[in-house]
Amino acid sequence: MAARLREVYLTKVVPALTQEFGYKNPMAVPKIEKISLNMGVGEATQNSKLIDGAVNELGQIAGQRPVITKARKSIAAFKLREGMAIGCAVTLRGDRMYEFLDRLVNVSLPRVRDFRGVSSKSFDGRGNYTLGMKDQLIFPEIDYNKVEKTKGLNICITTTAKTDAEGLALLKHLGMPFRA
Repeated sequence: MAARLREVYLTKVVPALTQEFGYKNPMAVPKIEKISLNMGVGEATQNSKLIDGAVNELGQIAGQRPVITKARKSIAAFKLREGMAIGCAVTLRGDRMYEFLDRLVNVSLPRVRDFRGVSSKSFDGRGNYTLGMKDQLIFPEIDYNKVEKTKGLNICITTTAKTDAEGLALLKHLGMPFRA
């Protein structure tokens, strides 16, 4: 069974974007390539058990096992040595990616307190969008009682769009709630 959001993309978003930007070829219509989730755990330099919690939580959120990221170089001021585990990351593609975006837009973002929409200024100039979460508890997969410490989460949505306007239109059509 294909992801629900992929069906929406193929049936509604592609024709809408083709009409809006006048693409001649259906393969020129921008699409989402991948979604990268990254959780940095700076306190892991003092307490190495925090990494295990971050890996478990990111695994529950993404539905696939995260990779532990290690420090590339030593920084004495941060008590950081090269090779120390300081975070974890996941890259989602295909149906998992569409499922995650669907859950993010329809379930998780509305759970944020005082939510008025996400900023439309977080594009990088090439149509990719980055979103920062202050805590991981907005995802329903996370059990509030098992969380030791709230950790931030970066979500980077990589698209094939050439410009920010195309990327914004693509995400808007997929249901991303942008601020007015």
